[in-house]
Amino acid sequence: MMPDEKKCMPPDDEQLLTGTRRDFLKQSTFLTAIALAPAGVVKAAENQLDEKIAAVFEKMPLSMEVNGLPRLLSVEPRSTLLDVLREQLDLTGTKKGCDRGQCGACTVHVNGKRINSCLSLAITNNGKKITTIEGLAKGDELHPMQQAFIDHDGFQCGYCTSGQIMSAIACIHEGHAGSETEIREFMSGNICRCGAYPNIVNAIQDVAGGNKA
Repeated sequence: MMPDEKKCMPPDDEQLLTGTRRDFLKQSTFLTAIALAPAGVVKAAENQLDEKIAAVFEKMPLSMEVNGLPRLLSVEPRSTLLDVLREQLDLTGTKKGCDRGQCGACTVHVNGKRINSCLSLAITNNGKKITTIEGLAKGDELHPMQQAFIDHDGFQCGYCTSGQIMSAIACIHEGHAGSETEIREFMSGNICRCGAYPNIVNAIQDVAGGNKA
């Protein structure tokens, strides 16, 4: 048999059976999915919006209080609290630095305690109270810690400042502002690449001394 003749020969029965079975399973799965899907989803599929459909199916409801306001969201289970705050709520004062919990730029308060929001899945904060840098001031009146950072020149480029301020407030509330050494120890999770540490410590001591936090 010549090579060209072999290529032209039809597949044997086993190949036909395997192919038919595979096609049948694919079609059955597809038809079942279509039958169970809402009409809107079917229409979206017809418009080739598969990725958007998948995103809708994957999302979960999330209810939080953010800066004193109730928020009802739909989030992907893998979304971090940081990404939800920045991308869905437009609260961009909370910064994304290392995205690994090492720089502290993403620090927020959850039920009054500071956390690195880049390491916390948004869905695990369901029902909790979140405070970001945007929630500190009362109108035009800055929080005492915000004012102290200005008074003591506690920032330069400003990228780490929101996280520094959130940690500084928590540092006082946690009772760790008794000395310069203690402040430095409990603020060590917040990195300032500009090296404004002495001024940051002074700002914290100012607020702690006046019991203004």
